[in-house]
Amino acid sequence: MSAQPARALMTIGDVLGLLRADFPDVTVSKIRFLEAEGLIEPERSPSGYRKFCDADVERLRYILVSQRDHYLPLRVIRQHLQARDRGETVVPPGPRREAREVREPPREPRAEAPPAVPRRPRTLVAADSTAEEPAPARLTRRQLLDGAGIDEEMLARLEEYGLVRRTAGHGGHYGGEALTIARTAAALGAFGFEVRHLRAIKAAADRQVGLIDQVVAPQLRRRSPDAHERAAETAREIAALAMRLHAALVSTGLRESLDP
Repeated sequence: MSAQPARALMTIGDVLGLLRADFPDVTVSKIRFLEAEGLIEPERSPSGYRKFCDADVERLRYILVSQRDHYLPLRVIRQHLQARDRGETVVPPGPRREAREVREPPREPRAEAPPAVPRRPRTLVAADSTAEEPAPARLTRRQLLDGAGIDEEMLARLEEYGLVRRTAGHGGHYGGEALTIARTAAALGAFGFEVRHLRAIKAAADRQVGLIDQVVAPQLRRRSPDAHERAAETAREIAALAMRLHAALVSTGLRESLDP
């Protein structure tokens, strides 16, 4: 009897190379987060490195399509994967209309359906980039939870520590930035960061906003018709420069601490 060929296993870098053509924003931290959530279980080498097989890659594709194209929350994706593991037939994610049919029905009818969270742009953003993805102006609580893939408990902590809050004057909705904050906090959670650890980042951001306010305050006091627009443009330029400086300082600090 001839021996069966050994199954080819891949590193996490190999997996990223296979997925990024279709999912440009997938990262190592994203895959680690999905593993921490129990959605994937790659093998481990004796030295502890992750080793992925073709089935792991196919499973990741299913998860990423469910999140990106259909905005399914992790709890629903987990149910689908568990059903597949039991040998049950699960309809793969199809057109958007079909995806809505497999989601949990609304608890009560609504006169007007809330706007859907827009599909994330297919643009690869570097870890130290200051670019931000487009976000809707208003989000319901359910849209924020599903779009960020977090649960009620984590959202409550984000609100408790002031990282996310409802926008005043919009019927209790959340601003578009809340989606980016929640997604980033969830990704950091894969590395062991708790929401309370992010208070220092929030405090630094608040100080930065205060400095920018001081710079643009004289422009806002002018009586010219375009004073407010000019002040807003100046604030955005300063903020972009400050974030670029912050990224460079962090990179420098890491290089000094990690390089031999």
